[in-house]
Formats: sequence, structure tokens, C-alpha cells
Amino acid sequence: MTEHKAGSASRRRIRGFATAALLASGIGAGVILWGGFNTAVEWTNTETFCISCHEMRDNVYAEYRKTIHYNNRTGVRATCPDCHVPREWGPKMLRKIRATAELWGKMTGSIDTREKFVANRLRLAENEWRRMKANDSLECRNCHGLSFMDTEKQRQRARRQHELAQKDGQTCIDCHKGIAHSKPEGMKEDD
Repeated sequence: MTEHKAGSASRRRIRGFATAALLASGIGAGVILWGGFNTAVEWTNTETFCISCHEMRDNVYAEYRKTIHYNNRTGVRATCPDCHVPREWGPKMLRKIRATAELWGKMTGSIDTREKFVANRLRLAENEWRRMKANDSLECRNCHGLSFMDTEKQRQRARRQHELAQKDGQTCIDCHKGIAHSKPEGMKEDD
């Protein structure tokens, strides 16, 4: 009987160690997988990644380099992900999922030349403007906020427009299309 109790206690100890080892392995694997996932997400949120395909580097990035978002008196630079990827985790993941559809254009070569890019540019811009309108220009608001603007220091026209925009519930993209990229040919007068 004592021998049976000793064997039973030994088996429980072994099961306890096995459970602890399995749990520790699971936690370790989870940390490694989550770390790898987060590293990949953050790597795809770099300007280097964004301009790694010539479609972006030779078209919109070249334009962006001539704007105030790239070079200005204060030295503050907004990079591609600052304007195109939300900072908050949930919206960022949704944007990443939706951005996988943009890879289709890369894989199929639908915008792989300047001519193809220009031919699709208005459609691409309208998609981005629609996205930004739907999320209340969330990425713009990472740096700019109507409620934080000192309108007294703005030029009269800008002050009036920002006050009207705030009153009318407008968002940044309603007025600032073409602020970081050239406006596409064929834009409607309303835009």
C-alpha cells in the first residue's frame, strides 16, 4: 500500500512537471510569435518598406519629397505610415488587412509603370480620400487637431476655413487633398 502511494505521488509530480513544462513552452512560443508578428507589423510601418517598390518610390514618394511634410523649417517630418497607417492597434490592424488588397496591384503589375500609375491615380486617390474621410482623418489628427490650433496665429483665410470646418464637422481631407502628393488629373471641381 505504501509502495502504491509513493508511485502515485511520483506520477503526480511527473504530471505536474510536464504540465509546467508545457505551460512554459506555450508561453515562450507565444512571446516569440507575438514578438515576431509585432516586429513584422512595425517593419511594414517604415518609410523604407513603403518605398521598397518602385511604384511608390518613383511616383508618390518623389512628389512627397517636395512638400512641407518632408522638408520644413521645424525639421518635423511626416513619413508614409504617419499619414497612411493609424497608430492605435485596432485601426492599424484593420488598415493592414485592407492594405493586403493593395498588394494585388503590385503582383498583377497594374501600376508598375508611370503610365499605368497615372491612369489609375485618380481611382487610387479617391479610395484613400474615402478611407480618410471615413476615419475622420485619424492619421492627420496624430499631429494636427482643430481644437489645439491657435487660430489667432493663422492667416485670416486659414483661420476662417478652420473655424468653419470645425463648426460644419469637416475633416482634414475635405480641404487638404494634394497636401503631400500632386493632385491627380481628372479631379472633380468639388475636390
